[in-house]
Amino acid sequence: QLHLTQTGGGLVQPGGSLRLSCVASGYSLDYYSIGWFRQVPGKEREGVSCISTSGAGIHYSDDVKGRFAISKDNAKNTVYLQMNSLQPEDTAMYYCAADRAGGIFGRGTCPGQWTSENEYRPWGQGIQVTVSS
Repeated sequence: QLHLTQTGGGLVQPGGSLRLSCVASGYSLDYYSIGWFRQVPGKEREGVSCISTSGAGIHYSDDVKGRFAISKDNAKNTVYLQMNSLQPEDTAMYYCAADRAGGIFGRGTCPGQWTSENEYRPWGQGIQVTVSS
């Protein structure tokens, strides 16, 4: 069974950078597209990025476009979210999540509704990112 393990969160000052990692185990990322989401207490979960199996299909939310970069290393079975120019409003719990239908036996792309959390399972356990001076 696929498991997603996240690392890389923490506390950073405004304008700083962090890189989150999402390591897949149990199955290869060839079988999944991967989305990144974030959630603040009392708010709905927000889709921030998605990357397809091949890495050619990439999506970003308007809130992070131009500041965040998603990438993958198939040899390491890892998806990264590089976060630059971080702002206090980026503070949230960040999750990676897998879309089985996006893999090589499916559509090969991120979901059409890539920001919908209902398209993804399983999920990583989440990691806190706090942007504060």
